[in-house]
Amino acid sequence: MKKTITILVSFMSLILGSVLLAGCTNNSENFTERDYHASNKAVTSVKLDVRDRQIKVVPSVDQQIHIAYSESDQEYYKIAVSAQHTLTMTSASNKKWTDYIGLKTAAKSRKIVLQVPNKLLTTLKITTNNSNLKLAPLTVKRNISLSTQNGNLTFDKLNAGKAIKLQAKNGNITGSVLGSYDDYAITTTIKKGNSNLPANKKGGVKKLIVANNNGNIDVELVKK
Repeated sequence: MKKTITILVSFMSLILGSVLLAGCTNNSENFTERDYHASNKAVTSVKLDVRDRQIKVVPSVDQQIHIAYSESDQEYYKIAVSAQHTLTMTSASNKKWTDYIGLKTAAKSRKIVLQVPNKLLTTLKITTNNSNLKLAPLTVKRNISLSTQNGNLTFDKLNAGKAIKLQAKNGNITGSVLGSYDDYAITTTIKKGNSNLPANKKGGVKKLIVANNNGNIDVELVKK
């Protein structure tokens, strides 16, 4: 009986060791820096839906859309522009479950920098997890929607013609929205955290919808 148990333990140790080795080996994959440029496409909306990536949104230096990112043979992105002029960027992977065991992808390869022209986009929607989402001052014509999980959401002087939607889980929502208190109908949902916004404030021509679970909400309304 003891001999059988010993053989079984040795066998399981061998399997576990092989799995860990495979995970560590695959995490040493080579990432290549890339820059997507949408100057020749009529883009009115941008939608990013990625995983495990830190995202930074900054003003475009030439009024065109640029995306700086890194990808490998196993972790890459699908980027396309639809007939409706929406640029989408989504995570793609051909990894096996064993490839996720071991060290994470290097921090420098888990960053995305999005440059967008101020005041020209109709909508902007960004979703990420396990990292932070940060935006410089930005104005869009209709809607802004931002979501992060296991990371912080920070921004400065966000402005949208119709609605701003902010969502986080296991992180803080901190920043400023352009406009006065009377400009917005505000809806706030908070769990396991503190908020400086009212739960429900009616009136206003624009909507501000903020939700957080296990984190704080600190959003200021500021004038230009």
